[in-house]
Amino acid sequence: MASAKQRIWGWFFFDWASQPYNTLLLTFIFGPYFAEIARGYYMGEGLDPEAAKAAAQAYWGWGLAIASLSIAIIAPILGAIADGTGRRLIWVWVFSAFYVAGSAGLWWVAPGGDEAMLFQAVCLFGIGFIGMEFATIFTNALMPSLTQSDDLGAISGSGFAFGYLGGLLALVLMLLFFAEGADSGLTLLSTQPLFGLDPEAREGTRFVGPFTAIWYVVFMIPFFLWVKEPKTDARPLHLGRAFASLWALIASLRFRRSLSAYLASSLFYRDALNALYGFGGVYASGVLGWSIIQIGIFGIMGAVTAMVAAWVGGRLDRAYGPKPVITVSIIVLILVCCIIVGMSRDSLWGMAMDPASSLPDQIFYVCGALIGAAGGSLQAASRTLMARHTTPDRATEAFGLFALSGKVASFMSPALIALATTATGSQRLGIAPLIVLFLIGLFLLSFVKPKGEMTP
Repeated sequence: MASAKQRIWGWFFFDWASQPYNTLLLTFIFGPYFAEIARGYYMGEGLDPEAAKAAAQAYWGWGLAIASLSIAIIAPILGAIADGTGRRLIWVWVFSAFYVAGSAGLWWVAPGGDEAMLFQAVCLFGIGFIGMEFATIFTNALMPSLTQSDDLGAISGSGFAFGYLGGLLALVLMLLFFAEGADSGLTLLSTQPLFGLDPEAREGTRFVGPFTAIWYVVFMIPFFLWVKEPKTDARPLHLGRAFASLWALIASLRFRRSLSAYLASSLFYRDALNALYGFGGVYASGVLGWSIIQIGIFGIMGAVTAMVAAWVGGRLDRAYGPKPVITVSIIVLILVCCIIVGMSRDSLWGMAMDPASSLPDQIFYVCGALIGAAGGSLQAASRTLMARHTTPDRATEAFGLFALSGKVASFMSPALIALATTATGSQRLGIAPLIVLFLIGLFLLSFVKPKGEMTP
């Protein structure tokens, strides 16, 4: 029988195990690699370099949008079913299989492929992404049963900090021993990729998929050993009852102003953040011309600041509540987006810069550190504020709605970026819709009670 401390640490290990999907695949390794091979394909089809960059970003955006829409539709239904039967861990197992299969399959995404290869890459990434997101929903639903509500902020922040540490270590290992530069064929240590992986076929970089899958399998062991569901009476599945419960929760939102405002607010700001993660590496590759190695170093900086900020934010959350932490984080992200939209290698909002200098790179490194810090504290505090709007017995259903609120906008954000990028032909201007989404989220947050629905 696991102790209370072991249950909390086991729960932490889900963040450690799953974080590389975001760090390695979504943002810093596979996403930019996909942008490289997609650009190569489109240039081979006759597009000029700038148009090819925009087309690659748009393709990635539509892929993320479709995966996110699938999550948005299914998440609340699965949450209602899980709460209705009293079983959640079985769903973590099921969607862990999606995570592993999708990420491992990315090994076969080789350079020089045709449009079928791009489609395969997006499909495999989407399968793993769906698995990661659904497993997260059911894991988050276990959080209210871990401790008293006053400690939820610290636990959520510590969990994210531990997860970012895992993502950081995974990223460092990939850069040191596997991911090779497209030109040099060497890793960050200036060596060939391990295990005889062929740099000309980009096998070191492609290994990021199997590496992510193996990492997840190994580090989920403490979770499955120590995290157990609260004991409840076994209940058979009644779909009608589950749907009725979900509909009752949705219908009750008109009487729960704070929860309604929070779900609407997070619909915009969390998914603007997810889109920022999803396109940061693609932006750096296309606009600034960074290599996978440079983007990886950028990722290390962002992961370090995210880890520290998530831990510090958890302590501030416990002291002042999650709402002030969320507010400050959104303001920082708005300022960062304004810089990104106005920057290229030769100018920043009309102010000339020497394209051969390192100043544009230094500015974007700072932006990455701020994105990591604000994003880490924002995610941890958001999880706490949601937990303050539900009860342990209905937590999965509530976090399913939380996922819905996130994934509706997560569908919208990549779609808006894809549309803006296509319409303007500019990767920079394609990021502009995120500023509007963050501002809407900040406005709606003003209607949310600082302590959720625990207080009148």
